[in-house]
Amino acid sequence: MTAAQIIDGKAFAVGLRERIRDAVPAFVKQTGRAPGLAVVLVGEDPASQVYVASKHKATIAAGMESFEHRLPANVAQEELIALVERLNADETVDGILVQLPLPEGLDEKAVVMAIDPDKDVDGLHVINAGRLANGEDALTPCTPLGSLMLLKDTLGDLTGLDAVVVGRSILVGKPMAQLLLGENCTVTMAHSRTRDLPEVVRRADIVVAAVGRAEMVKGDWLKDGAVVIDVGINRLAPEPGKDKGRLVGDVATAEAIDHVRAITPVPGGVGPMTIAVLLRNTLVAASARAGLEKPEGL
Repeated sequence: MTAAQIIDGKAFAVGLRERIRDAVPAFVKQTGRAPGLAVVLVGEDPASQVYVASKHKATIAAGMESFEHRLPANVAQEELIALVERLNADETVDGILVQLPLPEGLDEKAVVMAIDPDKDVDGLHVINAGRLANGEDALTPCTPLGSLMLLKDTLGDLTGLDAVVVGRSILVGKPMAQLLLGENCTVTMAHSRTRDLPEVVRRADIVVAAVGRAEMVKGDWLKDGAVVIDVGINRLAPEPGKDKGRLVGDVATAEAIDHVRAITPVPGGVGPMTIAVLLRNTLVAASARAGLEKPEGL
């Protein structure tokens, strides 16, 4: 086989963000305001703070309004939900994202369910999950939608391809399977307890690995010519003399590269797509709320 294509999620995300930025002025002209994204951060988790800062910067760069709400880790559940309800009623806010995970003692499910489904740019509300399962327009979780964009950019029409999704989370695995079904793939949902998992994976034209286990999917599990989307991001134990271990995905990339047609790297594959798709979801939500057509190319 020829050398596997390394799918450049970073470059695709840059292009998507440029298309979003170019589409925002038309929305502003028609509505008299910019789309607005509200992000709620509870507590001081360092990783969450980095993510929120990145989202704020990207939102401003896209020409949108960014509203940050920071609450202490000991905030009462009722106070957090009251904030969400105020954002639901705020006409300048088109997208609401509550940064997860929440501190211990807060009910994440109840908070997500309090978000207006039409502003649920994380796509986690059960109404959006139901719309997706029913084949209707839905705000979809950012990582699987970004993964689908990379697949279609690599393969074009996905009709009839055999796809295996390894992992069944509500954030990635389940919506990923629904999106692939919507593209007329034959989809198998697998997970860590699937019997003879290597053989199940080996028959797939498309493999999406989102199980959260470092390098679990081995090279010889993969069919020659498969396209692999590696959603996992795992930090290995540091080597002697180093402060941090290297980041790896759920696929043993060094082994897989001899078998597959194309694969996303970790880092630099799916990761950069997440914020880009969040911006896309915000503009799509804003357009729908304003009674406008979804911008072309999104």
